[in-house]
Amino acid sequence: MDDQEICALVGEDGFHRLVAAFYRRVPGDPILGPMYPADDLVGAEERLRDFLVFRFGGSTRYLENRGHPRLRMRHAPFAIDKAARDRWMELMTASLAEAGFPPEAAKTMWEFFDGVATFMMNRE
Repeated sequence: MDDQEICALVGEDGFHRLVAAFYRRVPGDPILGPMYPADDLVGAEERLRDFLVFRFGGSTRYLENRGHPRLRMRHAPFAIDKAARDRWMELMTASLAEAGFPPEAAKTMWEFFDGVATFMMNRE
């Protein structure tokens, strides 16, 4: 499935469900929870949702508000090692299942997440 077709298939509501499911899991997580400031969870959720909508063919709201994603630069302050990468994937995989996307959309998104999660690693 073409990445740009996903937003048309799942809609912004689908991304809302996905990201909400992910951020319900984050605060209590012993690895990821400490990386997310409690007073900015709502902002983090909005930024991820807007980024994913943009990345998968929807609104350009993310670019209008934040500019180029510069993902590595924006995540540089956080120690992202293999354990953090794997936990992020674990939580996002569970969130994808909860969101109930069509299998072809979920597969394409999972492949994107897997590659980006590895790319974001900045610690041994």
